Amino acid sequence: MKQLRLGILAGLFAGAGVLSWGAARLWDSLGTLPSVPLAASVVLAVIAVILLATALSIRARLRAQRERRPGAKGVEPMMAARAVVFGQASALVAALVAGMYGGTGVFLLGFLDIPPRRDQAIYAGAAVVAGIGVIAAAFFLERVCRLPEDGEDDGTTAQAA
Repeated sequence: MKQLRLGILAGLFAGAGVLSWGAARLWDSLGTLPSVPLAASVVLAVIAVILLATALSIRARLRAQRERRPGAKGVEPMMAARAVVFGQASALVAALVAGMYGGTGVFLLGFLDIPPRRDQAIYAGAAVVAGIGVIAAAFFLERVCRLPEDGEDDGTTAQAA
């Protein structure tokens, strides 16, 4: 399984941001720009919390398994792989969504003297921050589920079954 690359996520973020900024300029010149929903940042924050909770749960189970605690539940390799795929997919989508709202937010920075536009810029900024949270949680989850390289075992990685 390939690991997430920060460069690819940054490229997706930048590309979506530039396209969104251009679309916001065009849309605003033709009519009223659609509003940025507050729910965007809330949904992204919920996804980040779910990813973080999954990573912490898997890490605790791996630690209990490694310490050979009685009654410790192990981590099935397929469960860890599914969690990593969920994290990677979430990070890719979050990069696109955060870039989209980031571009719109940059456009809205020119209108901060208008209260409704200022609110929209704040919502867009919150969506970008929440998107970055999703990406950080996905990287953490991937690190928790990473298999050790040959000859490497730092005690924090999943063991192959």
